Parts: sequence; structure tokens; C-alpha cells
Amino acid sequence: MHDAPGEPTIRNDDEQDVQDATSAPSATADAGGAAEAAVPRPEARLEKAVRAAEQALIEFEIALETFRVEVENFSRLHHQRLGPMYARLDELDAMIAEATAARTGDPADVRRAEEARALVQPMPGVEELFHDWLDSEGLSPEAAAMLTDQPVRPPKRVRPSDEARKLYRDLARKAHPDLAQDDKERARREEFITRVNAAYGRGDEPLLRELTEEWAAGPAPEEHRRSESEELYARLEWLSHRKELLTLVAKELEESAIGAMLRMAPDDPDRLLEEIAEQLLAEVSERESQLAQLAR
Repeated sequence: MHDAPGEPTIRNDDEQDVQDATSAPSATADAGGAAEAAVPRPEARLEKAVRAAEQALIEFEIALETFRVEVENFSRLHHQRLGPMYARLDELDAMIAEATAARTGDPADVRRAEEARALVQPMPGVEELFHDWLDSEGLSPEAAAMLTDQPVRPPKRVRPSDEARKLYRDLARKAHPDLAQDDKERARREEFITRVNAAYGRGDEPLLRELTEEWAAGPAPEEHRRSESEELYARLEWLSHRKELLTLVAKELEESAIGAMLRMAPDDPDRLLEEIAEQLLAEVSERESQLAQLAR
């Protein structure tokens, strides 16, 4: 076939070149997209650090809670099994001190006897602890009224000063919710006026002055919306702070008397209790012998 007049002649190999040239940009774009996909996001490393810190904190909290439960259980066993022995030792010490004071009459011995007896005195009676709540017929009227949600007595009448009334009126005029232009501003004004009313009800003039200054300063600026990186850094900071607090709790547990005992025998705490019980029984026997000698 002859080419149409005025049309450029295109051979088969030229057509192939045109096709290759046409498809080349697409291939380049694909390569560029793959390269972009291969570049990690700047926040990816931070995200990985946050996830690692979260997992580490969780594991630490689990270990801490496990140890806390162990300390609590061991403390309970310690009190159940050894508490009576400690109480018996205190009683024997008081009896020995009293017997010694009765024999010598020395004021220092008498003082030591009184101090030893004070250690084993029972708790004060209910009447001593709640003398303002109890009368001869049981609960006082005031206590009974409080426990049954009845008014105890009329509240003390507060008469605000002239200056307090002036401050209140000025604040009410300036901050009244009806002056709000939108719902958000109305909510802010309602919360503020609630505090103003409470301060005025108590006649708290200094607080009304503070509220006047607060209103004059205007609303707090809206919090800047943090970027993803800032959020991740803040999360890391919180996790670090939380770990520090838990570390202090762990240290207190470890340094407590029960924690120290657990560290002495982590694999067999029951055996440790048995050893302590044997020592206490020996001390009880020794005190009883000492008391018997004083009684002769």
C-alpha cells in the first residue's frame, strides 16, 4: 500500500520503537514506586521502639505482681504461724519486767515494766475510740443521723461580705452562660459559673478574686495537635516514667521484712518458716525458764 500524501512513513521497526518509548515511562514509574515503597517511614523505628517498650513493661508488671502476691501470701502465713509465738514472747517479756520491778523496786525497772506491758495492752475500747459517736444509749443522735442519711444539724449560715457580693455580681454579668455564642463556649461558662456560685455560697472572697483573674485571662488555648512522632515520643516517655514508678514499688517489696525473708529462701519459703518457728519456740522456752526463776 502507498502512504497517504502528507503522512510520514513509519516502518515496522519504527513502530516497535514508538511502542517501546510509549511504555518506558510506565516502567520507570513502577520502578520509582517500588523504590518509594522500600523506603521505611521515619516513624516506623519509633513505633517499633514503643511496641518493644510496651511489651517489656507488661512483662515487668507481670513479674512485679507475681512477687507482690508471693509477699502477701508469705506475710499471711508468717502471721498465722508465727504471730502467736511473737505475742507469747511479748507477754513473757512484760511478765519478766514486772517481776523484776516488783523485786527491785527500782524506778528504771518499773518504767521498763510499764513500757513492756504497754506493748501487749489490748486496743482501747470502742467507747474510747468513738467517744464522740457513742452515748449511754448507743450511737449519738449526730452519728445515727449521718448513718441514716438524715440531716445532722442546720449548716452554718454564711453571710458573704460586701466585696464578695460585688465580685460575684461582676463575674455573673461577665460569664453568664446566656452570653455564649456556641455550645462549646456555653459549656465553659456553665462550668465556670458553677465554681463561682460555690465560692459565693461559702463567702470565699479570696477564691472569688482568683476566679476574677482566671476569667480575665481568658480561655486556655486549644492544645496543639501533636504529630505522629510527637505522640510516639510522648508514649515512650510515659512508658519510661511508669517503669520508674514500678521499679520503686519493686524495691519497697524487696526491702520489706517479708520480701527479705523470701529472698533468703525463694525455693522453699515454708522451710524458712519452720526454722524461724523453731527459733521462736526456743526463745519462748528460755523466757519461761527465766520467769520461773524470778518467781521462786
